[in-house]
Amino acid sequence: MSKKFLVVALSLMLILSLAGCGSNQPVGAEEGKYEDGIYFAQEDGFSDSGWKYVVTIEVKDGKIVSADWNGANKAGGSDKDTLSASGKYGLVAKGGAQAEWHEQAAKAEAYLVETQDPTKITYKDDEGHTDDIAGVSIHVVEFFDLAEKALANGPVGKGQYKDGAYYSEQDAYTKDYKYSASLTVINGNIVAADWNGVNINGGKDKDTLSADGEYPIVENGGAQAPWHEQAEKAEAYLLETQDPTKISYKDDAGHTDDIAGVSIHVIEFFEQAEKALANGPIAEGPYKDGFYYAQQDAFEKGFKYMAHIAVKNGTIVAVDFDGIAEVDGDPDKDTLSKSGEYGLVAKGGAQAEWHEQAMKAEAYLVETQDPTKITYKDDEGHTDDIAGVSIHVVEFFDLAQEALKDAK
Repeated sequence: MSKKFLVVALSLMLILSLAGCGSNQPVGAEEGKYEDGIYFAQEDGFSDSGWKYVVTIEVKDGKIVSADWNGANKAGGSDKDTLSASGKYGLVAKGGAQAEWHEQAAKAEAYLVETQDPTKITYKDDEGHTDDIAGVSIHVVEFFDLAEKALANGPVGKGQYKDGAYYSEQDAYTKDYKYSASLTVINGNIVAADWNGVNINGGKDKDTLSADGEYPIVENGGAQAPWHEQAEKAEAYLLETQDPTKISYKDDAGHTDDIAGVSIHVIEFFEQAEKALANGPIAEGPYKDGFYYAQQDAFEKGFKYMAHIAVKNGTIVAVDFDGIAEVDGDPDKDTLSKSGEYGLVAKGGAQAEWHEQAMKAEAYLVETQDPTKITYKDDEGHTDDIAGVSIHVVEFFDLAQEALKDAK
């Protein structure tokens, strides 16, 4: 064998050997290089616990420079990272963990930035726990699976919206219900959307009522599916289109043919979603997310007062003070006032109608975020704290305190 042939053969073997070594690297990561940009991936659906994980990765100069592991809840509102950092997720207090969720998630993110490869992780059980990352006892398989998926998909950039929690609800009740839309945006994308309704008489929200079989539109109304199942299809449509205006209606009631399997009117959801996004993200507050409600024990002068309060991202985002009519089927006080039938100005010489003054009281609570921050100038519960309000408001703020007693 000639010396020249031997050199060529050895060179060929070396080239093939190097090519083989590179075949185990992640797609797009040859020589440690990824395409610059923002990468994003999310789970297909929400788990039984109500959470869906998402991952955002930033690549600069071919390297992963940051990774964010987060979660969105089916009910919208606070993302998991925010909830944990505020102490409301309570992984340590409630679950006895060694550190809060966001702190452990940060360690997993740092591990990916260090290794530059989401496949360089081993799991010790089917739940996806690992011993590779010191100080991490939560399951991390969701993060690394999504990171691998995001990098495989290529850079997608950021969505059109500002990250945060969004909320809006209708101004008035229709057939005793007031509808709302709660959204969560991560990396500019709507990743969670919840359509729900609260009843003027309190009790379960419409989503829960339907899921518990207590809103029988299939049995009583001949609907093709329960309300909450159709609502989920409308929510999924918004997550897919990322735009609440990309919906068409076939009648004035707000029914649509755009969403398969949905025969209920959906206009309330998409209108409130559009309004929520226009309002902008909600500032973080001290309360627990949810709907809170209280009403007086007895009727007086034909009405019984109630307070409905919505909390999202820990902040009071909507307040409704109203009076339930004693006679079943009669309009609530707010509706009666708006129609002019209550006549507080015409009959009582007030400076504004009852519903207009009630709105000022509601706005005051949203502004102060505390139902105890009100002073009264007499035993009837009138106040000088709210400009333009001469009606007694003590009932409202007392009910708001009662409603929020479990919210902190």
